[in-house]
Amino acid sequence: MKKSLILLLTMALCLFCATALAQVRVYALKGPTGIGMAGMMDSEDRTFTFCGSPDEIISALASGNADIAACPTNLAAVLNKKTNGNVQMLALNTLGVLHVVTSDPSIQSIEDLAGRTIYATGQAAVPEYVLDYILEANGLADSVTIEYVGEHSELAALLAAEKVDIGVLPEPHVTSALMKNKQLRAALDVTELFEAASGTPLPMGCVIVRREFAESNPEAVTSFLDDYEQSVAFVNADPHAAAVQVEAAGIMPSAAAAERAIPNCHIVFIEGEAMRQQAEPFFQLLLTSNPASVGGVLPESSFYYAR
Repeated sequence: MKKSLILLLTMALCLFCATALAQVRVYALKGPTGIGMAGMMDSEDRTFTFCGSPDEIISALASGNADIAACPTNLAAVLNKKTNGNVQMLALNTLGVLHVVTSDPSIQSIEDLAGRTIYATGQAAVPEYVLDYILEANGLADSVTIEYVGEHSELAALLAAEKVDIGVLPEPHVTSALMKNKQLRAALDVTELFEAASGTPLPMGCVIVRREFAESNPEAVTSFLDDYEQSVAFVNADPHAAAVQVEAAGIMPSAAAAERAIPNCHIVFIEGEAMRQQAEPFFQLLLTSNPASVGGVLPESSFYYAR
């Protein structure tokens, strides 16, 4: 009897050890890149840290303090190169979040920007490369003047105060400007303009994992991806409820602003082969525009995580 009891306890302990998941340390940028996680914050197997700068994510990954992170797609490629392949892309989580903002009712299409001066942020980064590509594809490269502003919040304030006529801003700064000046509108969706010009989506945000963590903890990664997919569906289906969670987690400071911004953030969950097919053309564009923006080379096929 005693031997049977010991055997049963041993089997139960083995079963627990086999099914228990590793503690996952998740880092994400505040704003659209982290919004899709709003519906999965109550997991006991994960800790979440939301950062204001990509540098914090780079540091956490380099030190081994982060297992999974949500970051810009081009940063994922750069980190993969810098770590000799120790960073893999799990999923795309955000398409384009850029919009042309103006109070000018004459701006209805990309052609209406001809001969105009537009203000933008993100010089020498993805926003500049995307904007240049769209203007070139539409024959507007020589007829549109671009003036760059250093900070998103600065440009949002200039637009709200009507000190500039046309600006290209990312969410949630678009929403911030619109809430301060009701004459402003998001006239053009840069994601739609990019897709029309290139024939491919604009994947600006993704989720990555340290390869060594993924290889040691495949069950934890699978569980994370399953929950993340459900969380993204929740955010898109119920922006009001999701916005409450977004504010509570510190992803954005205001639930009201988050609720208004979510529909314009193109929050997605795209993994596997579809992820690779959407990311590779974007990386090729960036490689052509500025090789350093993706680490100098296109990521190899093993960069794209498959489960």
